[in-house]
Amino acid sequence: VIVVASDGTPLRHWPSPDGAWRHPVQLEEISPLYLEAVQGYEDRWFRWHFGVNPLAMIRAAGQWAMQGQVVSGGSTLTMQVARILEPRQLGRDETGAQGRSHALWVKLRQMVRAVQLEMRYSKRELLQIYAQYAPMGGIVEGVEAASRTYFNKPSKYLSRAEAALLAALPQAPSRFRPDRYPERAQAQRDKVLDQLQARGVWTAAEVADAKIETVVVNPIRAQWLAPLAAERLKQAWERERREAAQQAPWRQRWRRLWRSGQGGETRLESTLDTSLQATAERVLLDRASSFPPKVSAAVLVMDNDSLEIKAYAGSIDFNDTSRAAHVDMVRGVRSPGSTLKPFLYAMALDQGLVHSESLLVDAPQAFSGYEPGNFQAAFTGPVSVSEALQRSLNVPAVDLLDRLGPQAFQAQLRSGGVRLRMAKGEAPNLSLILGGAGTQLQELVGAYRALARGGIGGQPRLRPADPRIEARLMSEGSAFIVRDILEIGGHPDRPRIEGNVGLAWKTGTSYGFRDAWAVGVTDRYTLGVWVGRPDGTPNPGHFGANTAAPLLRQLVEALPETPRRTPLKPPAGVSRVEVCWPSGLKAGSDAPENCRQRRVAWALNETVPPTLPDRLAGAWAQGHRLVPDAQGRCGEHARDVPWTEWPAALQAWFPEERLGCEAQEQQARAHGASSRSLAQLEVLGLRTGTVLRRTPGADRATVKLGVRGAQGETLYWLLDGKLVRSGEGDADWRLDIAEAGTHRLTVMDAHGRSVAVSFEMRP
Repeated sequence: VIVVASDGTPLRHWPSPDGAWRHPVQLEEISPLYLEAVQGYEDRWFRWHFGVNPLAMIRAAGQWAMQGQVVSGGSTLTMQVARILEPRQLGRDETGAQGRSHALWVKLRQMVRAVQLEMRYSKRELLQIYAQYAPMGGIVEGVEAASRTYFNKPSKYLSRAEAALLAALPQAPSRFRPDRYPERAQAQRDKVLDQLQARGVWTAAEVADAKIETVVVNPIRAQWLAPLAAERLKQAWERERREAAQQAPWRQRWRRLWRSGQGGETRLESTLDTSLQATAERVLLDRASSFPPKVSAAVLVMDNDSLEIKAYAGSIDFNDTSRAAHVDMVRGVRSPGSTLKPFLYAMALDQGLVHSESLLVDAPQAFSGYEPGNFQAAFTGPVSVSEALQRSLNVPAVDLLDRLGPQAFQAQLRSGGVRLRMAKGEAPNLSLILGGAGTQLQELVGAYRALARGGIGGQPRLRPADPRIEARLMSEGSAFIVRDILEIGGHPDRPRIEGNVGLAWKTGTSYGFRDAWAVGVTDRYTLGVWVGRPDGTPNPGHFGANTAAPLLRQLVEALPETPRRTPLKPPAGVSRVEVCWPSGLKAGSDAPENCRQRRVAWALNETVPPTLPDRLAGAWAQGHRLVPDAQGRCGEHARDVPWTEWPAALQAWFPEERLGCEAQEQQARAHGASSRSLAQLEVLGLRTGTVLRRTPGADRATVKLGVRGAQGETLYWLLDGKLVRSGEGDADWRLDIAEAGTHRLTVMDAHGRSVAVSFEMRP
């Protein structure tokens, strides 16, 4: 069995059941120089005789009688085909066959078989058999296998010197084996060249040029590209063969089994691109030295139009057993980390929940007891949909999934070809969006293709005969918006891609640093990279952005991609619109106090939805809220004043907007508690108006802090809007302050309770 790339280049080869190494080839694929050399040297009357050349046999017999030894065999090409096929039916014995090859009875038998072959096969078919099975030294048989083994090229590119050498080898393949005895091989080759010149096959000048070449060949060893992809194709072929045999009538099954023992070779075609495959494997090998022990990696590159896989690397180095290189991680089921977030945002766009600049909340929040944090262990506060996706923030994504429903999200992905594997008996939950279920690299690549093809994903195809399977994952409009978001921005440390190829990409890291991902799409290709340990053990310090993304960058820069000259045009139904923060509505359609910021957003189908309902406070009519007139407590003198409708969880980022007593009551009711049982928080150790000074001899001030009213909840401390600590509320801790000026310290929990103090730091 041999697996070949799309251009016919062998990727991996398995010896035949009899141990021979052959490569299927048609006469049209063989260099005419080789066919000229074989017929000109071995049997120049091949086209005219009936299997036996009487004149040659008479001459050989006379030489034998006169000299007492064999001078020339007198064998025709057809007789050599008979000699090749006969041992294959009886069980090959090279030593014995060669020792008896000139015995009279063997010669007579070859003559009979040659006549029989001529009656059954055409001259073309006989030449085809010879070219396929002629012994070429060691386990190598046939001109194509010999050409690729010794010269590392297809037989159609053989030079005259190479063609003459391969024409000479079948006479004594062990004696003239070029990888072991190059001097003998060259002498025999020159003998063939002289014979071809003497018989007028090639001119003296052509022969002289051919003799200049020195016999230098590659040693016989296994060579392969895409070994795991080839293994996958071979397994599929064997499975289909077994199934077909089981379904066939017993007579047909017997015939197939009989034919399978006749030395036939199977050629399995793949969609792989030789150049891209070699590049992918080289990139992985170059990076392997920077990976810790036992860490492997996988790469998949797919053509967006045809869905054909162009590069498939299931591990770093197939020969490196320390990295479990035999495990195909293109098909391995692993946690996808944050790589599913683009599909969640596309779903929210399609359902009219958000536009590209909708206000989301990145702050401590609880979702039925689930309290997600961010990878960077910090919170940003108010963010747009675009910023949340570009920066891969967890809390906004969990918030959206909670509103859309984990079951609906899982069903949407499944319909598009992404099957999320849950633990047995476990129902879809909010952890899905952070990698709480398993998937495969090949499924992610097929799904990401939707961003470049109008929302339609596809199943990657490894064989040209594989069916084309596509499914819609999102609308054309949401695919454009999400791709635009992922293409234009993100973290400053995102690797820079050379050339304007329109790459939109996303990274992901699973829990415990077990999996690092980077998946991207260009106009022409979709690429996926996975890095991790196949056994699932952690790989600390290695995550999508610093491990998988650099590999993705190298692969993209090696693609034969045409630079994009103009930006992509938005499809019908996608338009630019100016919106307001915090309302989320179109500018000019809301009260001025609800348009503190203006942003330009992509809107889908002219839908400009308002900011998502606040989880911690109710909706307030006409932009008003009850605000206390003294000491932060509601009394009889509370007054009705205009306010800005920022979500309550953003109090730490908008200190000028105080949370009213009525809103606190609603928070308590939302979490199944009364305002009395859900006590107010109070900072201990620091009060508003406090002035701190540096400790003598030090460059900073230190203050011991605590909280009253935490009731065992996890608390988040933010200094000037940046997270500085999170942990159990009952624990005291020390805050170091070095920067002079006015600061604001906020403590909050996932239920929206918060309290803040302002203080001053002086030199």
